[in-house]
Amino acid sequence: MVTLPQPQTIIYPDCDGNPMSDNTRQFRWIVVIKENLEILFDDNPNVFVAGDLLWYPQEGNNKLRQAPDVMVAIGRPKGDRGSYKQWEEGNLPPQVVFEVLSPGNRLREMAKKQQFYDRHGVEEYYVFDPDRLDFHGWIRNQAGVLEVIERPESWTSPRLGIRFELQEDRFTIYRPDGQRFLTPTELAKQVEQQRQETEQQRQEAEQQRQRAETAEARLQALEARLRELGGDRPPA
Repeated sequence: MVTLPQPQTIIYPDCDGNPMSDNTRQFRWIVVIKENLEILFDDNPNVFVAGDLLWYPQEGNNKLRQAPDVMVAIGRPKGDRGSYKQWEEGNLPPQVVFEVLSPGNRLREMAKKQQFYDRHGVEEYYVFDPDRLDFHGWIRNQAGVLEVIERPESWTSPRLGIRFELQEDRFTIYRPDGQRFLTPTELAKQVEQQRQETEQQRQEAEQQRQRAETAEARLQALEARLRELGGDRPPA
C-alpha cells in the first residue's frame, strides 16, 4: 500500500516583524486616518477598516503580502482579524489603501508597494509624507491600472467620499459632511463639549420645568384663596 504524502499546512503569520511607524508624526497620521474612517463608517456593518494589517491576496503563498498603513474593504463585515486573507473575504481586495511615509521609506520600497496594489486590485491608493507635506494619489482607470491623480491637493475619494486639501503649511482631510478629520485628543474634547452642552440643556429644561411647576402651584393657591373668599374667579 502506497502512502501519499500529506499536504503541508501553510502558516500565514499575523506579523511581518516590521514596526507600524518610525516616529510620532507618522504614527499620529496613521491613527487619525484609521480612526476617523472607523467613525465615518461606524453605522455600516459591511465596511472593514484596519491599520497595519497583513493582506495575503493569494491562498497558498504566504510570501506574497503587504501591510498597508490603513486599508478599507467595502463589502466585508467588521470584526477582528489576525490578517486579511483575501480568499476568506469573498476574494475581495481592499479597495482603498493609505501609506504614511517616514524618513526611513525608500523609493524602491514604495515602488514595490505601488506595483503590489496595482496588481492585486486596489482602486484608490494614497501616499502622504507628513515631513515634506507631500501628498499623491492613484486611481484605477478604465484600462484597469492605477494612474496618477493629477490634482490630489484638491481631490475627493470616489469610494470614501472624503476630501483631501493640501496647502503650503497644512494637510487636511474632510468628511463628506464637511467636518475635518480630528486627532483622538480633539475627538475626546469634542465628545466632552457635547456632553457638557447636553448637560446644560438638561439643566435648563429642568429649571424651566421647576418654574412651570412653581407658577402652576401659585395659580392653584390663588384659585383656592378666591374660593375661600366666595368667588370662583377674580372680579372682572
